Amino acid sequence: MTNSTSPTIQSKASEEGFNLLYYFGLLLNGWKTILVCTLLSLILGITYSRYTYKPIYQTDALVKISDSKGVSALGNNISELMESGVSPVEDERMLIKSRLVLEPVVKKLHLDIELSNPELGFLDRMASPQQPTPTSDEAGVSLDTKNGPIEVNNFEVPKSYLNKPFTLTSTPEGFNLKLSSMPEVMSLDGKLGEVSTFNLPEGPLIIRVNKLPTDGQQIAIKKLSMPTATKALNNALLIQQQEKGTSYLQLVLTGSNQQQITRILDSIVDEYAYRNQALSTKETTTTLEFMESQIPELKQNLEKSEEAFNKFLEQHGSIDVSREAEILLSEKTRIEGQFSELNLKKAELLTYYTAEHPLVIQINDQLQEINARRNEITQMVAEMPMIQREFLKLSQDLEIDREIYLTMLKNYQQLKIARAGQIGEVRVIDTPINTFDKITSQGPIVARSFLAGVLIGALIILIRSLMYRTIKEADALESKTGIPVIATVPRSKKINQLQKSKPLGDSLLSVVDHDSVSYESIKSLRTALLLYPSSVSKIKNDNKDRAKIIVIAGESPDVGKSFVCANLAESFGQLNKKVLIIDGDMRLGEQHHTFIIDDHTGLADYLSQSIANTRLVTNDTLNRNKSNSEATATAEDLATYVHRTGFDNIDLMPRGKKPSNPTSLLSSAYYEQLIIKLSDYYDYIVIDTPPILAASDAILMAQFADQVIMVSRYNQTLEGQLMNAINQLNKAQVKVDGIVINDMTSSIMSKYSDGYNYTYDHGSA
Repeated sequence: MTNSTSPTIQSKASEEGFNLLYYFGLLLNGWKTILVCTLLSLILGITYSRYTYKPIYQTDALVKISDSKGVSALGNNISELMESGVSPVEDERMLIKSRLVLEPVVKKLHLDIELSNPELGFLDRMASPQQPTPTSDEAGVSLDTKNGPIEVNNFEVPKSYLNKPFTLTSTPEGFNLKLSSMPEVMSLDGKLGEVSTFNLPEGPLIIRVNKLPTDGQQIAIKKLSMPTATKALNNALLIQQQEKGTSYLQLVLTGSNQQQITRILDSIVDEYAYRNQALSTKETTTTLEFMESQIPELKQNLEKSEEAFNKFLEQHGSIDVSREAEILLSEKTRIEGQFSELNLKKAELLTYYTAEHPLVIQINDQLQEINARRNEITQMVAEMPMIQREFLKLSQDLEIDREIYLTMLKNYQQLKIARAGQIGEVRVIDTPINTFDKITSQGPIVARSFLAGVLIGALIILIRSLMYRTIKEADALESKTGIPVIATVPRSKKINQLQKSKPLGDSLLSVVDHDSVSYESIKSLRTALLLYPSSVSKIKNDNKDRAKIIVIAGESPDVGKSFVCANLAESFGQLNKKVLIIDGDMRLGEQHHTFIIDDHTGLADYLSQSIANTRLVTNDTLNRNKSNSEATATAEDLATYVHRTGFDNIDLMPRGKKPSNPTSLLSSAYYEQLIIKLSDYYDYIVIDTPPILAASDAILMAQFADQVIMVSRYNQTLEGQLMNAINQLNKAQVKVDGIVINDMTSSIMSKYSDGYNYTYDHGSA
């Protein structure tokens, strides 16, 4: 049953399937949780970022890989004889990141010496995130501290102490060096500005310290192994092709010290250019060395051939040879030149490859063909006269030796000139410069912290909604409990503000917010109770005009049952009906504060006094013969326990003095007799009870009620707790006649989350 003046309830959440609007509204309703989680996450994120943040700078260089080829004295360059599937640019990138290039840079700039200030604490990092960083150059490594600079020019340790931390401390005589992990094992003293050598069992330790901070400040120092240092430099170095298909390489180095990374990258570029030129001239140098070893031998062969030919002429004079012999001589000279050239090229190839290499095998096949033709010519010459054969042989040897020697000498001179002009395949286009532009900031960390806070808050809300389902929809509540929701009471903004400033103050809507929809909802609840049929009461009173007894119950504290009880009683008083409010919560009842009653004598006092009067009967026999009603007749007048309020037609019986056994008092016959007696004087008796799940008092008082109303709080009462309270009443043969959803809220957020929509503006209570 719903009242006509209550807010229109429109169920928006589908009973089947996933409703995005419902969960979106659920998140909006939990904005406070999300806000708290976000603020906490931001605080942690900002703290973490200031503690760990280091400004990162960047420098870059641009180099061009030329397409020039190496020079060969014997025809084409050897590299041209082979087809490679690897891009030259990729080859150069691997060369730059190789130990061949990086290790000399590490040694030159002392990048394998690591300095740090262990006394730099949390507060120092928070106060100034940009702390001094070590600086390395050819002179050594230095670091600035608040107590002065430190400068180390040389630090060499045995292999077993590589990557292990040491501690440097200034002393009156100089410095003290200790192994941080085991200071008792190693403690070495040296003088500033001098090379100190310590002979350890593992090997010599050499160090030169020029400067140290004063006041005994400790400085951490570590000698990195070469693989560790080069790996760290390799990780900080990025090499990429500037544009696909071009021969331009961009070298990018990042670090926390702009001048330091510029110095390092400049050294890398210089070392790379030097190594590239050395590799480029290696082939030419190897060929020159081979030719230098062959020229003296070729010259000696030529001299022998000239001497033999001249001697032949002295003995036989000039010899006429046929045309055919001249042709054979010319062809054999040419073949011998080719044969010699291939042998030289084979020898050159064998300086780089093995005999099984395909190029070497290919030259061997050519040599076999040439050798076969050479044998044919030799056979043809053998058929000539002896004197002609001798002349042809000597002439041939002379021409071949002269041709080979002159060719070799010519190529040797050309190769020397070419090597003198060789400058390598690398052209440095842009050198590294200092930009001092930070490429990182605290912004990303703060942004991630913000997102993490929002996600954590949303996750908490979703998990809480799944674990603790609260009362939100009247339709769903009716379907689960089988009990009608007879009223929904919206939150009153004025009552809410009043309770914040004066928690125990007036909470009657007729006084504070009489024009509100909340007050109209209470009147609608009154109408529903007037029309709703009463339950079967256990009161033994035949008076048809007796009061209608209404019990207002709740499953847990803070659902607003006392608020509903007081305002409902006041609304009945507006009908000129005599109404009594009984504060049945003898433990924590506060109705006397609501109606501003100074005299707290009430229910607990009446029941306690009635039981005490019964025990004071002087004659045990008389006590056994008297009825309970006779004993009660001797009690004080009810006017002592029932008090007038400032409202017409409304009286109040407060809770009274807090008893030690409220449940026992309600279990006695005097409570029933009190209700019977009071029902003769009033039209309505509205009873405010303790929470059902906290005490059984409400169940005892509900036994003598005409109507039992269960109050639940919107978005706070758990469905499971409400069902448990209703089940306990049902087990006691008590029927719940209706449910009131109190403290309903509506806003742009709750329209999605709770399924209700109000067509008016209202506050909060």
